[in-house]
Amino acid sequence: MNAIDVVKAGLTAVEAGQIKEYEELLSDDMIFAGPVPQPVGKREFVALQSALVIAMPDWKFNATDFKQMGDKVTAMLQITGTQTGELSLPMPGLPKLPPTGKHVSIPAQLTTFTVKNEKISRVEADADPKAGVPGILSQLGVPMPQM
Repeated sequence: MNAIDVVKAGLTAVEAGQIKEYEELLSDDMIFAGPVPQPVGKREFVALQSALVIAMPDWKFNATDFKQMGDKVTAMLQITGTQTGELSLPMPGLPKLPPTGKHVSIPAQLTTFTVKNEKISRVEADADPKAGVPGILSQLGVPMPQM
């Protein structure tokens, strides 16, 4: 698979709720940085993705505009979903949020994936407070904890 195919396979797996398949596409030393209070590793990132998909089974990345330069792939991600399940993020200071039925649609965000040896080793997006985890929580009415 080329790097774009690896990224697309990962995004498709998450949208389908196939977190184990997604985990297999991540390198063991994978890092996620940007729209989280501090960069996290593979285990934390997988737990975060899993919690979001459990809470929003209709989770979509709505990915567009894939481009590859070397081992980097960029894409615009515009996350949407409806919180029909309990949201229990593995982040300190966040309460469990019972289903709200609220639809979330965060602004499109340029996201960069680094792919090495057919594994995603880094995912990075701008730390926009209206996007990522902060944007999702804001739209669900949950304040981000102070770090």
